[in-house]
Amino acid sequence: MNQLLFGDNINWLRNVEIFPSGSVDLVYLDPPFNSNADYNVLFKEASGDESQAQFHAFTDTWHWADAAQTYAEFVEHCPNAAIVEMMQSFYSFLRSSPMMAYLAMMAPRLVELHRILKPTGSLYLHCDPTASHYLRMLLDGIFGVDNFVNEIVWQRSTAHNMKTRGFVRTNDIILFYAKSEKFYFCEQYTPYGPEQMSRFKADENGRLYKAENLTFSTANPSRQFEWRGQKPPMNRSWGASLEQLEKWLAEGRILLKKNGSPRMDGLKVFLEETRGKPLTTNWTDIKRIGNTSAERLHYQTQKPLALLERIVAASCSPGGLVLDPFCGCGTAVHAAQKFGRQWIGIDITYLAINLIKHRLEDSFGKDVHYEEKGQPTDFASAKRLAELDKWQFQQWALSLIDARPRKTGEGKGADRGVDGMLYFYESEDKFQKILVQIKGGGVQRNDVSTLLGDVNNQKFVGGILLTLEKPTQPMRIEAAEAGRYTSKIWHDKDYPKIQILTMEGLLAGTERVDAPPQENPFAKAQREGKPEKQDGLKI
Repeated sequence: MNQLLFGDNINWLRNVEIFPSGSVDLVYLDPPFNSNADYNVLFKEASGDESQAQFHAFTDTWHWADAAQTYAEFVEHCPNAAIVEMMQSFYSFLRSSPMMAYLAMMAPRLVELHRILKPTGSLYLHCDPTASHYLRMLLDGIFGVDNFVNEIVWQRSTAHNMKTRGFVRTNDIILFYAKSEKFYFCEQYTPYGPEQMSRFKADENGRLYKAENLTFSTANPSRQFEWRGQKPPMNRSWGASLEQLEKWLAEGRILLKKNGSPRMDGLKVFLEETRGKPLTTNWTDIKRIGNTSAERLHYQTQKPLALLERIVAASCSPGGLVLDPFCGCGTAVHAAQKFGRQWIGIDITYLAINLIKHRLEDSFGKDVHYEEKGQPTDFASAKRLAELDKWQFQQWALSLIDARPRKTGEGKGADRGVDGMLYFYESEDKFQKILVQIKGGGVQRNDVSTLLGDVNNQKFVGGILLTLEKPTQPMRIEAAEAGRYTSKIWHDKDYPKIQILTMEGLLAGTERVDAPPQENPFAKAQREGKPEKQDGLKI
């Protein structure tokens, strides 16, 4: 069953019921890079244009004060003595630096990811030069040096929009490790370029072919026999058995000299029978997501779908399980769903979880089946989230009615009573806004009058008080007395100016927003067709 998990991935990864050892085919992770930067999500305005309002998704800054206990627990309890020694060596020269804090966060997660991989499984870690060298040393220790497969260089083709002293960087690194020598791999190909195509020419039947060598550069005595007057040089051998060579000759697939003997460079390889050029570790054909791309979801660290499609096709067999423990806007989840693989995505921000849910519905319709875990499903769990993390509770609550959060930089006191907003069109070129306020604690009558004042002062057409606790009867009376507004485009229907909704009622499906149809605040993902089949060579 596909799963979308909300919460810290280390807690989920240690849950052996969700992740028993040897249960995952492919792990792709694009963790924070320790870039010392803030990352935001841009929402869509009701007009469809990109909003200037941004919502803070996460801060890629690490502090030793937050990581010291994690490091101490890892060193004490990790069963891999070599990794413990490596982490202690890191600490001996990095000390209590942000980089050491970052490595203390990553190490236990990488250990768990290694545990849950199948013997045929693989891990792809997407990183940049900020920490890639340290991460590779960690992976060498956890997976073993012999299980390092590739360092892939993804050239985005354009630079990050930042000034730098030195050469401009245009690439990321993807570290590819296998669980064992039995790892699944389906070789990928790219189309031939003009230079490769120039090698093909038409034969007498008009079929395009190129001539390949019949020998290979290894001295194999069993393949150094004489054949039709030809014998490979001392340092080379025939690339096929005698039976296969005769078969190719009978099929007219070997070019001949004037005297009728076969040419050693004369194996005819037809264009229609080739898959293209075998993919190398330098990926230059996948561009970054442009500012005007229809694929763009306004999540700053979003990676191209083609990048994840390639990784999934190469290293996860049909029906296999893909895990992204830092799933962000869900590109790996999208690729897995598109290719008919099972998937699990984990993220610590409810904003990301909500964005992925919208993305899946936009791309695949409402028939995508997955299980959600870690988020509130009843009053008690909602109350626990409110007590544990007020900020994530607020974003979860807003998602119950698909409201857009307030913009980045507006802390409490500066939000002017706006926790979120709903948009709807009043005409083809005019939209209206409904103000949303969240209450995770006790509510009282003056909360209604405060909301009504904010609605009137800021020229909203209505307001919603979204509360965890049940409202009192006087509160409901005051909300009803606030009046109604009329939407002309929606058949002159009247709607309540102030509504009080409980999170318990929304979860149970007994309450809903009474307002004209709202606009989705997220950028709309492109619609996908049926699951695709990928061609390749399993090795």
